Amino acid sequence: MSNLLQEIEAQISGVKTAVTRQNVGIVREIGDGVAKIEGLTDAMLNEMLDFGNGVIGLALNLEETEVGAIILGDYTGVREGQEVRTTGKLLQVPVGKGLLGRVVNSLGQPVDGKGPIKSDVNYPVEKIAPGIIKRKSVSQPLQTGIMAVDAMIPIGRGQRELIIGDRSTGKTTIGVDTIINQARINKAAEAAGEKDFRPIYSIYVAVGQKQSNVARVISVLEEAGAMPYTIIVTATASDSATNQYLAPFAGASMGEWFMDNGMDALIIFDDLSKHAVAYRQVSLILKRPSGREAYPGDVFYLHSRLLERCARVSERYGNGSLTGLPIIETQAGDVSAYIPTNVISITDGQIYLETDLFYQGIRPAISVGLSVSRVGSAAQIKAMKQVAGRIKGDLAQFRELAAFAQFGSDLDAKTQAQLERGKRIVEVFKQPQYNPLPVEVQAAILWTVQNGFMDDVPVDKIKDFQAKLTDYLSSRKADLMGKISKEKALSDALVAELKATVTEFKQTYK
Repeated sequence: MSNLLQEIEAQISGVKTAVTRQNVGIVREIGDGVAKIEGLTDAMLNEMLDFGNGVIGLALNLEETEVGAIILGDYTGVREGQEVRTTGKLLQVPVGKGLLGRVVNSLGQPVDGKGPIKSDVNYPVEKIAPGIIKRKSVSQPLQTGIMAVDAMIPIGRGQRELIIGDRSTGKTTIGVDTIINQARINKAAEAAGEKDFRPIYSIYVAVGQKQSNVARVISVLEEAGAMPYTIIVTATASDSATNQYLAPFAGASMGEWFMDNGMDALIIFDDLSKHAVAYRQVSLILKRPSGREAYPGDVFYLHSRLLERCARVSERYGNGSLTGLPIIETQAGDVSAYIPTNVISITDGQIYLETDLFYQGIRPAISVGLSVSRVGSAAQIKAMKQVAGRIKGDLAQFRELAAFAQFGSDLDAKTQAQLERGKRIVEVFKQPQYNPLPVEVQAAILWTVQNGFMDDVPVDKIKDFQAKLTDYLSSRKADLMGKISKEKALSDALVAELKATVTEFKQTYK
């Protein structure tokens, strides 16, 4: 009996009476996916709140008497008077290679019906961007496969290049082309078994797009075989404003994982005008004071803290890069509106697409005068620098002369030659969508234009000449293309070989 007593006494003395402290509040008001909660004293900004029944909220407004939270997903089950608990966790999304080839929503949950996502790493949705010490200058090219961009407005790994233009001028196409081009380069390098090759993984974030548009992009990427290297984050127009506001940040977190682990990633935000509108909706419902055009005062900070996460980091900090291509839609070409000017001032250059050019049949409709890359030729291979150096100037001069030549009829021979050359350059830069070109082929074609080999080809035959020359270079002169691609520069020997090749081709061209 005494043994039993001792045992009971020992157990009683060993009982630990720990108090678990939980922060519980009450929903005071609910509407439009926003809850006002009383009594949550310890809530943090961007903390996840548990509403029970699997409903999660995000604390965005921390006021003296209440917390304003947006509810993620379905909020129909949330009632006034119900309890809410803090979780002590920031909002996180799954990251890693397990997401490649998948379509996910703004919380990283699959929406493509291909089963659960294999990922054991989570990253917070909001993360402080790498500081100046961690960064490294942008010097490696990121080829888009679009000749006009790679020659005149080069993009480097770790750069942020804005794609801006009116609706339906081909903004998304430039982004999709770049993804397809990266996938082709990755595949070719894998097939060749290159040891020190670094693939580029792509993330496409669709904010506020029609579901049919997103489905079209996915089918284009699948046809081109680019999906195994791509993650698609979607918050379509039918999703809540909350999801549309979170999607770009979730995409940036997925890209940061690649950057932190010594890989290169590319992210396309399509588009940030709709993102700003979604954030304005969320802010107005949270009763935040509105500023210019009813946007909240921190809409600039919203985009800057998103785009600053794109960087190229040095060897000590992962030696990776995240390249950002934000897209902005303008109204009637007004680049000086509020959101466009904000994003222009955050990015390292812009590709400006013009409606007039688009309807003249110059596609991609890139305006050479208004488009810049603030990284410049640092992000080009030497072969491209050698051939593309003069071309932007030639085109700008051509535009000016063409406007001037409309008035006068008698032009001297030099002006006439410049106009003829300009017309051919414009033709060469036209390119069908979803058809990116390898950089060595681009360099060879630009060399051909610059050295007068196309001057005697009629303007309406230039595209045909270019297509046949491309085919000739790719099929019969693959070793020459290989040399240019390997040496990345046009040495005298290569120039001589290129000259012989083009001369030989011209004799067979009919």
